[in-house]
Amino acid sequence: MKSRLSRRSFLQHSAAGLGAIGALSNSLTGAPSMPKRILGKTGLEVSILSFGGGSNFLKNKGGLWEQMMEKAIQAGINLFDTASSYQWRGTDSSEDRFGEFLPKYRKSVIISTKLDNRDAYKGLKEFETSMKRLKLDYLDILLLHSIEKSEDIAALEKGIYKEMIRLKEEKTVRFIGFSSMNSAEKSREMIEKLPVDVAILALNATKYGNFAEIALPVAREKNVGVIAMKAIRGVEQTAPVPELLRYDFSLPGVASTVVGHVGMQNLEENIQLACTFKQSMTQRERQELEARVAHLAGPHALPWARPGYRDGMMV
Repeated sequence: MKSRLSRRSFLQHSAAGLGAIGALSNSLTGAPSMPKRILGKTGLEVSILSFGGGSNFLKNKGGLWEQMMEKAIQAGINLFDTASSYQWRGTDSSEDRFGEFLPKYRKSVIISTKLDNRDAYKGLKEFETSMKRLKLDYLDILLLHSIEKSEDIAALEKGIYKEMIRLKEEKTVRFIGFSSMNSAEKSREMIEKLPVDVAILALNATKYGNFAEIALPVAREKNVGVIAMKAIRGVEQTAPVPELLRYDFSLPGVASTVVGHVGMQNLEENIQLACTFKQSMTQRERQELEARVAHLAGPHALPWARPGYRDGMMV
């Protein structure tokens, strides 16, 4: 890996250099570039396809995952999302992989990770471990992982979220927020009651959880940067991936869609879909797709919506 990158090592340590490489490559090949959007109030310009570091990413063996991350960066993906709990059998962690690969691109990438602990003291310890794994002295986006129906938002406000606000004030973290795939109602409450910069929400054509109707409107109203997740997983056997990604790319208020990939081919295909995305789905197209996959929104049809599922954990 080092020998292959050495000719461009200087350029890759600067945002301007990486941009120049991408622009030159596109001009020579005629390939379309990766579209970018503003991530709400953060002002960050993010690729519409972002790189997920969860269980699918962890399935890729050493030697391959590094090539995939390199491919993503050269294709214009600049948002990389992970979590402290994304681990392979408790040994190989996604944060460790990110920390091994991304520091040389630090000026050109946006890195997001998540905390599982609701206890303030344990959450800060978890954050310290994450920063060591990621090899960072500051983090772009820190999220509270997987807001559930049982959450006590007032307790979060007085506990771990208060500490996240402090980390932002100290500039150890640039932006804060949460992720949720099981409760649109609690997501809306988080956005309404707490200072949220970024939210990762389960948004897909099944309309599971009604996030687009319940949480997304208030996120748009408050200019919260929204990243969609679960666009494909569990739905790809019923509808083509190009349609599923186009659906999420078309959702008003969604800046990026995070996807975890197994294998280079899947990554390359989705990069191509993102780079060639131009026209949003019409209302009729959206409704037709939603009707085809609506049955998957029922109880436990989606694998990640079943009891006991832990996001990103490989056992």
